[in-house]
Amino acid sequence: MERHTDTWRQVLADGKRLAASNSAFQLSGRLTRINGLVMEAAGLKLPLGSGCRIVVPGGGSVEAEVVGFHGERIFMMPTDDIFGLAPGAQVLPMEPTQPKLVAGQHTAPRRRASDRAKHLPIDDSLLGRVVDGAGRPLDGLGPITTEDTRSLQSRPVNPLQRAPISQSLDVGIRAINALLTVGRGQRMGLFAGSGVGKSVLIGMMARYTQADVIVVGLIGERGREVKEFIEQNLGAEGRARSVVVAAPADTSPLMRLQGAAYATTIAEYFRDQGKQVLLIMDSLTRYAMAQREIALAIGEPPVTRGYPPSVFARLPALVERAGNGPEEGGSITAFYTVLAEGDDQQDPIADAARAILDGHIVLSRTLADQGHYPAIDIEQSISRAMHNLVKPAHFEQVRRFKLLFSRYQRSRDLIAVGAYQAGSDPVLDQAVEAYPALEAFLQQGIDEREGFDGAVANLHALFGSEV
Repeated sequence: MERHTDTWRQVLADGKRLAASNSAFQLSGRLTRINGLVMEAAGLKLPLGSGCRIVVPGGGSVEAEVVGFHGERIFMMPTDDIFGLAPGAQVLPMEPTQPKLVAGQHTAPRRRASDRAKHLPIDDSLLGRVVDGAGRPLDGLGPITTEDTRSLQSRPVNPLQRAPISQSLDVGIRAINALLTVGRGQRMGLFAGSGVGKSVLIGMMARYTQADVIVVGLIGERGREVKEFIEQNLGAEGRARSVVVAAPADTSPLMRLQGAAYATTIAEYFRDQGKQVLLIMDSLTRYAMAQREIALAIGEPPVTRGYPPSVFARLPALVERAGNGPEEGGSITAFYTVLAEGDDQQDPIADAARAILDGHIVLSRTLADQGHYPAIDIEQSISRAMHNLVKPAHFEQVRRFKLLFSRYQRSRDLIAVGAYQAGSDPVLDQAVEAYPALEAFLQQGIDEREGFDGAVANLHALFGSEV
């Protein structure tokens, strides 16, 4: 009897060891098709957003992410090069990241959708570093060792728990501080065509802002521009308190999406610490294009200029993660650059971004061609939170500035050919007299910083009034 008992004990012990062993049984599938950017696999069922690994014959593997499924097939998109993959290659699921236990918690926390998403490393050691969309260092300064990870997908913030936008943020640009005042927690769009000084402007804001932390997401830009932005536009002063996430144009569309999500996740981490964060995303258009590539590749129909519906659902989901936290907490003030194709401000992405952001700054090619930098078109730009941030006297001076500037611009051709007679329009007479000073006020050198108080004082001085 005792011998039988010992035998059963041994069997149970062996069973427990097998059950606990990761190598005892492993789910896998087989690669059945590669069609452009999309890979199909059979024999493996994984939820959307799951990571997987495709074994390359002869050694190595390619990482991918599940982006869709149809029947018994799953659709994957690679984050690496796919050279070397062969039909029937083994597809293995990546080990899921388990959420950490909170101090004093004895059971695993309830898993949410964001817990099942990919987790990347995050903590204060990222400051001063340049990483790619997967958190790998690009700056040659050695490995990044972090003590924590965070999901790339966060749960929506209850809008009633957000602190209102009530404090201005000094970005060091005279025209923005005085005429388009930005508040802490505001989301602004920077609308521009190519070659009008967009990168220089965001570099100036990154260097001169009074925010505690700057997070820069360079999404879909040229690889050459990444280095130039970091070394020339951002500079050593801005880089010391910045985290740069670079996912250039030659990376996969999945990595570009992940880079934007990672930059936002880093900003959320510092906001949760009570810090004032400036998030610069360059560009929102490239993010939308990456989503378009993925959606079209898995069969989603295009609806507006080739953009499928999922693009217009992704944009607000990303943008709404920025903003203020709870009262007395931190904030994320975000600038999203939007590339207007052919300088068309009615481009579908530009139009969608304008509707979900808290204001927009438009850069004019005409002004840039005239050597007017920053080339801010003050007539088309607006800050929707400004009326809650400035004093009535300041707001009145802004209204007067725009009135005179706009009146001069509308009559510019008449003035140029000498067809305007002084005295026929008192307001235009004031505009003609003030225009040189107004134009000079809007211009600022790349190495010149203008604080908020100085910008407001100079605005009042234009009209002979006091602050």
